[in-house]
Amino acid sequence: MTERVLFYTGKIHRMGEVHDGQATMDWMPQEQERGITITSAVTTCEWNNHEIHIIDTPGHVDFTIEVERSLRVLDGAVVILCAVGGVQAQTETVWQQCRKYHVPAMAFVNKLDRVGADFESVLGQIKTRLEVTPLPLQVPFYEGDVFRGVIDLISMKLMLWDETMGSSYDVVSIPADRLEEAMKERERMVEHLADFDDEIMELFLAGERIDEKKIRQAVRKVTVEERLIPVLCGSALRNKGIQLLIDGIIDYLPSPLEVKPVLAHDKTTMETIPVSPDSKGPLVAYVFKVYMDEGRRMVYLRIYSGVLQVGGEVYNTTRGVSEKVARLFAMHAHVKQRIEQASAGDIVAAVGLKDSVTGDTLAMAGESIVLEAIDIQKPVISMAIEPKSTEYTERLQEAMRKIMEEDPTIKVHEDPDTGQVILAGMGELHLEIALDRFRTAFGVEINVGKPQVLYCATVERTTQAEKVFDKLIGETLHHGHVELTVKPSRRGSGNAFHIDQALEDGLKGHIMNGLEEACLADPEFGYEVVDIDVLVNRVVMTDKTTGQGLKIASQMALQDAMKKAGVVQLEPIMELDALSPEDYVGDVVGDLSARKASIEGVVTKGKQHLVKAYVPLSNTFGYSTALRSLTRGRGSFSMRFSGFDRV
Repeated sequence: MTERVLFYTGKIHRMGEVHDGQATMDWMPQEQERGITITSAVTTCEWNNHEIHIIDTPGHVDFTIEVERSLRVLDGAVVILCAVGGVQAQTETVWQQCRKYHVPAMAFVNKLDRVGADFESVLGQIKTRLEVTPLPLQVPFYEGDVFRGVIDLISMKLMLWDETMGSSYDVVSIPADRLEEAMKERERMVEHLADFDDEIMELFLAGERIDEKKIRQAVRKVTVEERLIPVLCGSALRNKGIQLLIDGIIDYLPSPLEVKPVLAHDKTTMETIPVSPDSKGPLVAYVFKVYMDEGRRMVYLRIYSGVLQVGGEVYNTTRGVSEKVARLFAMHAHVKQRIEQASAGDIVAAVGLKDSVTGDTLAMAGESIVLEAIDIQKPVISMAIEPKSTEYTERLQEAMRKIMEEDPTIKVHEDPDTGQVILAGMGELHLEIALDRFRTAFGVEINVGKPQVLYCATVERTTQAEKVFDKLIGETLHHGHVELTVKPSRRGSGNAFHIDQALEDGLKGHIMNGLEEACLADPEFGYEVVDIDVLVNRVVMTDKTTGQGLKIASQMALQDAMKKAGVVQLEPIMELDALSPEDYVGDVVGDLSARKASIEGVVTKGKQHLVKAYVPLSNTFGYSTALRSLTRGRGSFSMRFSGFDRV
């Protein structure tokens, strides 16, 4: 899709295909080898005197951090939906991320040329699965079974593309046999808009004609306010509908001046401060990505306010360090164009920022405002790795640090019991790409073990515990006396710690640290503890009490309470959508049942059937190969992390 946008805007002069490994934005060797998008890529293009900054993101569930951090800095989004597959599991994840960051969005129903394409079904899924009202601005036009173009419901014209490069299209009258249907669709569109626009409501009830400009203004308003999602359609592979999509981006998605000011908070006063997109204002920039480019550390930034200049000094308010910008680049995928400055609204890459990482805020010296950090999901799968020879040992340590800076969902640590180095990530493909990067980008040859699922633990019931710690550590006597209650919390809610007593902030901090450390490993299985609610009922203070003593007493008390409460093992559960031809759907359901999946339902989509299920991650290993075998290569699936649940 992005390839077509860049071609029609004149940014590139030849279109490549993602599945052939020739797409401009899929520049990494790993992307070109596999024919999929792995990392987010930034570019800029122009259309009708408007500058559009584009971040092209992956669709695979393993690389959800790329979508998360991109949406964190974008003003608008285009959600691409398959006309056959419809709203898939990963689509729901992306949509939830859009809503979390309040990013106005529009949808494009793609692949209308494929057998089984069903535009109306996709609209229904948008409403039921994404829980938002779709506003179709176009409907597909077919001649027999051949997708030829789209009927625009605003201009009430038919747009027809030929079968070549799609650089031009004909605008003609709607055929008589489709006119009545198109009129009904237009009336439905206007009726939806009338619910949110009084002027359109009056004209609609009076039966008067509503001009195109008024409709487009109303569509833009409901899109920016996130009330409806406008829907366009076409086929990127057949070069149909792309120009109208670019028009729609300009017509309906907001500019940086139209979105609500991003909110920051002052670290000193904790006051909430709106940051307006003003180039003349104080500098505020956000780090949303770090990438190692041929050994050089490149930091991707969104400028929210002010101007960033080459050679200028900036202050990282998140980490409390000053840094200097050595170079600035406007990016086109991996191609860099040197620039001297960037202003509010720009997305650029900087070299010279040695300490800044994803989620950091940059401002001028003396400032203390910080923008909201990005939520990072926990890894769900791991494997043991080791350097193939001692010559790679030191290089592996450096590569581990760099790869974690690039991708916050990758965690690398040494197991304290076995001494093995553990690489953890979001899925099999995620780990496979990371291993490949160790070899190709950092020159480290490594041996790997089998993938292992990362389990968590929680407690089964409510219980209390009391612990007294009184011991000489070194030459200092440390004392602490803590009584607490632990109870299970709602799945996915995280851990909550409360202290039901007035204490000095320093002592509270020691207790909190003790509780957090107790949750690093449960007393039964040694897994990280999640979804518990801890209330410190009583802290006995004496003249012997020390911060370190309270920390250790808290840790011991929580470990003891968890043991009494009963530790429950939790495993990652994936929401899986499998698409299969009718002939093989029984085999697909049978295979999922054998994998201990909970089958939620089977939905008919033309000649295909969509099987929706929840399945333990440990039972999804090798599922791609199994599904291809069961369906003679005609099946496909998508899945996303749903949460942790009992084994």
